[in-house]
Amino acid sequence: MPTNTDTTQHLWPLIKDIKFAMFTTHNDNDQLESRPMTTQNKTMLDDKLWFFMSIKGDAAQELARQPQVNISYADVDKGTYVSVSGSAQVVDDKTQRQALWTKFAQAWFPGGVDDPDLALVRVTVRNAHYWNASENKLSQLLVMAKAVFSGEKPELGESGEALLGGGSKTDDMP
Repeated sequence: MPTNTDTTQHLWPLIKDIKFAMFTTHNDNDQLESRPMTTQNKTMLDDKLWFFMSIKGDAAQELARQPQVNISYADVDKGTYVSVSGSAQVVDDKTQRQALWTKFAQAWFPGGVDDPDLALVRVTVRNAHYWNASENKLSQLLVMAKAVFSGEKPELGESGEALLGGGSKTDDMP
């Protein structure tokens, strides 16, 4: 059974180059609400993902009430899709803010790492499900066409579930 390190080493390569993710919280009406966010990690050595957001914004307020979140990543060109579930919280850690800081963040938080509106959000990943179709688009099209005519389900890439703290499982893509 894979360890948390094995799982994060499998998850990170899938998401590290995806610039934006959809960060989903529960709003005041307990409806799901998503917004684009940039993952700030430079590496993923543990089960943590890091984000910057406005402390005054709805998302930060929603995390205080309901910390369960989902983060969705998609790289259509590579055929990679990842859904991450976990628990999020705003943390006060200036050292971590400094370690994650980029010039891109400066555009949103002109006061830098000491900007009073800057919230550092830590998401502890509990579960990640991924779909990875590594075949090129032409190959995928041919497999799909064959499936249409044969009546059999197409076999494209792989899917898997990474359960941090509980192993992982992998299946062929549906």
